[in-house]
Amino acid sequence: MASVYTTLTYWLVHHPYIANFTWTEGETLGSTVFFVSVVVSVYLSATFILRYTVDSLPSLGPRILKPITAVHSFILFLLSLTMAVGCTLSLISSQDPKARLFDAVCFPVDVKPKGPLFFWAQVFYLSKILEFVDTLLIILNKSIHRLSFLHVYHHATVVILCYLWLRTRQSMFPVSLVTNSTVHVIMYGYYFLCAVGSRPKWKKLVTNVQMGQFVFGLGLGAVWMLPEHYFGSGCCGIWASYFNGVFSSSLLALFYNFHSKNYGKTITSRKND
Repeated sequence: MASVYTTLTYWLVHHPYIANFTWTEGETLGSTVFFVSVVVSVYLSATFILRYTVDSLPSLGPRILKPITAVHSFILFLLSLTMAVGCTLSLISSQDPKARLFDAVCFPVDVKPKGPLFFWAQVFYLSKILEFVDTLLIILNKSIHRLSFLHVYHHATVVILCYLWLRTRQSMFPVSLVTNSTVHVIMYGYYFLCAVGSRPKWKKLVTNVQMGQFVFGLGLGAVWMLPEHYFGSGCCGIWASYFNGVFSSSLLALFYNFHSKNYGKTITSRKND
């Protein structure tokens, strides 16, 4: 077990490329406002156009789309697992136990965007662009009822959020990265199993853990990060944290509404039986 931990820590934390990573605005891939603007604009425009031309698109059929969905879901399942483990190991590899917790919640105001934590933030940021394929697959499957405001809003805005993590060296992003990647391990694992013909009975769990991550993040920010910033040594990227808080609150409300519509009826019908 120790050798597995040592091997993972080397490849996911201490490898020279990861350990020496530096996020540089204008040089690192995706590190400009222009890049973010173009990516989000293209996503929204393509989604809108394909949404209203879906009937004229060729029907690929489940024989083609299911294998593609399975591969896509499995890739994101593995990537999410790698990001969760990599970021966690980056935190716990610190020699100072206090620094492990402190760096997870509150970066010093003079922190530099370099090292393993910022490497995984960059990977996480780019992975959100890869997740745009989710929307394309929904449209090609002609499952337009799944193309909700929540889906499109979430996919578009999270790219901006992740850019701000890096641009402002935002405190608490390691917590959000680990929790969200863990949620996506469950979510894409579920999608993969559905695509290969096995429909698990824990669909509701996917929505529950998505809501749970927002409650956890908002609570931790309120009871630890904000007091540390205003009454302690200060935390880096605080203004971006406000954007993060508003975004997380809006998603929590939207997911709660989705949960009520999809699972509240089931509970009510059971009570009436």
